[in-house]
Amino acid sequence: MGMLCALGHSAGILHLQLKASQSQSGLKSRDFFFSPIIRARNDSKKPLISSNAYNSKNGSSVVVYSSSSTAAPSSVTSGDGTVLEVEEIKQQSQKWQWKGQYSINYLVYSDADSSQQLHNSPAILLVHGFGASIAHWRRNIKILAKNYTVYAIDLLGFGASDKPPGFSYTMETWAQLILDFLDEVVQKPTVLVGNSVGSLACVLAASDSSQTLVRGLVLLNCAGGMNNKAIVDDWRIKLLLPLLWLVDFLLKQRGIASAIFERVKQRENLRNILLSVYGNKDSVDEELVEIIRGPANDEGALDAFVSIVTGPPGPNPVQLMPRISMPVLVLWGDEDPFTPIDGPVGKYFSALPSQKTNVKLFVLQGIGHCPHDDRPESVHEKLLPWLAHLSTA
Repeated sequence: MGMLCALGHSAGILHLQLKASQSQSGLKSRDFFFSPIIRARNDSKKPLISSNAYNSKNGSSVVVYSSSSTAAPSSVTSGDGTVLEVEEIKQQSQKWQWKGQYSINYLVYSDADSSQQLHNSPAILLVHGFGASIAHWRRNIKILAKNYTVYAIDLLGFGASDKPPGFSYTMETWAQLILDFLDEVVQKPTVLVGNSVGSLACVLAASDSSQTLVRGLVLLNCAGGMNNKAIVDDWRIKLLLPLLWLVDFLLKQRGIASAIFERVKQRENLRNILLSVYGNKDSVDEELVEIIRGPANDEGALDAFVSIVTGPPGPNPVQLMPRISMPVLVLWGDEDPFTPIDGPVGKYFSALPSQKTNVKLFVLQGIGHCPHDDRPESVHEKLLPWLAHLSTA
């Protein structure tokens, strides 16, 4: 899940209603929000992937640990023509009718000099996380488009895509949407790049035995399920499970759900949530807040929110990854409070390169749940060489 991961992880919602108790506990609002799930951290020994710890023959990598700390630049790439403006994204986006009844918003973008270069390279499809949209990739699209045709999609229920009232959202729905988009719109081998729940939708799509167009996977802090109820083997989730079920019950009461949703999508609350999940606080600007807030005001957004938070979590990546034989790049921000690297999903992916030679993993220091927007330069440093290697393999 991407930007509004705090909304999708239902226990977090209640902190907005419980702020009055913080003065008694001595906790700040954001501390209360995350205190049950934030992992213990040893700042003197952060997990990193050595950039030369890569076997070019089989594409595998190993996790190494470094006690040294080299801080990544705090600035966000901007003002140099590498960021695609939100207004330009809106103007260039197109509509595709899915199943003859749902309008799906998407963007196709390329700056590549040679049509032959594009013909020989796979396309790239960017899939956002929960609460986000195409614009969440604004710091990545132009960089990728120098060598590839880049597609980005608003999943059903998000961005400028339809938000049908009463629709029951599932991971399987989004995976099928991705596969149909590849078949009907892209129509060529494609690398799927997803963040959080978007990553999981990509994994589910790629694991479909009938699909033929997925060329590779890039997973940015892959979610364990559509909501936190999937990760029941994490002690943090077990601790919160009664609260999660209570939240589900409350959200099924329309009046309560509407009041919570209205409170959560207020600018200052959104900003606080984003600051909590981003390592680079400079990336949390007014534009980012508006990227999230705008679609949350659409008709049907509340229904999507409630359905996703209270619905079945769906399959988790531990079940799905054994079916994946194509090249996979995993990028993981080590300051992610929702899918922490020491949680069950993070640990699974950390061990995966030693078990599957098609998987390459980098743990990115000082980065939160949305690496591509948090510190885009760190993601591009790993992603671009991997894509180049994939294109020539």
